[in-house]
Amino acid sequence: GRTGASLYQEITDRIIAELERGTVPWVKPWGRARTGLGLPRNAATQRRYSGINILILWGAVIERGFPSQNWLTFRQALSLGGNVRKGEHGTTIVHADRFVPKNEKQRADTDGDEPQAVPFLKRFTVFDVAQCDNLPEHLYAAGEPLPEREMVPQAEALIHATGADFRIGGERAFYMPGSDTIQVPPQPAFFHQIDYYRTCFHELGHWTGHPRRLARDLSGSFGSNTYAREELVAEIASAFICSSLGIEPSVRHADYIGSWLTVLREDNRAIFRAASHASKAADFLLGRNVDVEGEAHAETAYGSAQSSHATALRL
Repeated sequence: GRTGASLYQEITDRIIAELERGTVPWVKPWGRARTGLGLPRNAATQRRYSGINILILWGAVIERGFPSQNWLTFRQALSLGGNVRKGEHGTTIVHADRFVPKNEKQRADTDGDEPQAVPFLKRFTVFDVAQCDNLPEHLYAAGEPLPEREMVPQAEALIHATGADFRIGGERAFYMPGSDTIQVPPQPAFFHQIDYYRTCFHELGHWTGHPRRLARDLSGSFGSNTYAREELVAEIASAFICSSLGIEPSVRHADYIGSWLTVLREDNRAIFRAASHASKAADFLLGRNVDVEGEAHAETAYGSAQSSHATALRL
């Protein structure tokens, strides 16, 4: 098999190629797809896939027109009384694991300290249920996208459940880490009102990075690599949340594509990290059903996205 390092490069190259074509892998042209929205899951265990695997499996669903987001390994299909059709090609997903090399174990024994585990990627091949026959009928069901409408009750409920401090007004959307507040324009100000929710979830993606929550680096000033990396996390987190609520994801800022390409070309693990952080952010928000405790800190400087004095993470 190929090494973990080349696997990182292979997947990164694929995503770079899509971005260069102007396609954003986490905002696929869902309208042309036959599938319902949602996050891919394992049909046998009902566990959702996470991180980079969501991007890989979404890519396969769109490219090959699968009507379902349910996936199985070859053996799982058999265990459910079905089978993968002859001649079908699977999709490679990855699982990050760690192991302790023999010489490291010996060194640790000699030095009397903890052995250092080395991360590596394992490949798995999975098949969409559309590539299988004789499975239980309910596994073939596909979700329906929501109609575009003004109020999306489950989106409203999630925004409320986070307990985040939303300030409605103005013409720009941003998250201010200093005051731990989210500013968004009122819903009628959005040309497509559904964009209000997409924007709220993008800003909530940033909000999860606060030191009291998932503690990501929010210090990057506009135009820096750190800023671009955090924007990538919030963009993908918003896509994951929207999809899980049945809202079609969209690109908030096409002008960021150039800065994302720079980040991905410099580091073939950046997209893995961004997708992993985005998954954690989405899970943090989707699992949220109690208000956040604690007071927001007073804000002293009002920053705009372009200001170097106070960093605001814009939509």
